[in-house]
Amino acid sequence: MNTDSPVADRKVIVALDFDDRRAAEELVELLGDACGAYKIGLELLTAAGPGLARDLAERGHEVFLDLKLFEIPNSVAGAVRAAGALGASMVTVHSMGGTGIMAAAVEAAREFPRLRVLALTVVTSMTAGDLADIGIEADAEEQVLRLARLAVGAGCDGVIASPREAGPLRRLLGPDRLIVTPGVTLGPDGSAGGPAGGHARAGTPQAAFAAGASHVVVGRSIARAADPVAALRRARAAG
Repeated sequence: MNTDSPVADRKVIVALDFDDRRAAEELVELLGDACGAYKIGLELLTAAGPGLARDLAERGHEVFLDLKLFEIPNSVAGAVRAAGALGASMVTVHSMGGTGIMAAAVEAAREFPRLRVLALTVVTSMTAGDLADIGIEADAEEQVLRLARLAVGAGCDGVIASPREAGPLRRLLGPDRLIVTPGVTLGPDGSAGGPAGGHARAGTPQAAFAAGASHVVVGRSIARAADPVAALRRARAAG
């Protein structure tokens, strides 16, 4: 099997954090079959619409729609069905919205066997001080674990958290749940942290995979690298 085919390795998800479709497509074309999975977030979806997500899915890539859904359950369910119709493989819902919206997302996803619902726990930009500002006395790890328990109870396929919480989450969730870690940075040698890009709780792919992450999301460390294909291969080697 060609180890650079999209089917070969989808544990490294490349974030298409761009404000226009052309820039995103240029990176996709450059990476070619070396990349099997892409993340599309609110910036690109708002700027370019859903067409790129559909196109990537039709070309055999996994598409992680990072929508961070936090709305009334009916609206969340509708958005999840729309993600499934696009061919998305993963979609995110805010666990801080509670069991009701997570359960609605899970139920809506049943129409699409390939679509996995992931619960965002504590966004990687937040610190203990940020949590205190909104009345949460727990530190980030404690809050992540609390929300992960809620997510499992609601039937979610996995969670989103920083690399720093991957270990405690794996011990809590067991071997089968997905743990997807954004805030992953890659240095020139593949091990040192690169630019954090606003992530307060960042980490390397090596640390994330070793701790139990099933997937890592890497953005600017690949997109802005002198050789994005080589950077992607270094990230993949960590898994």
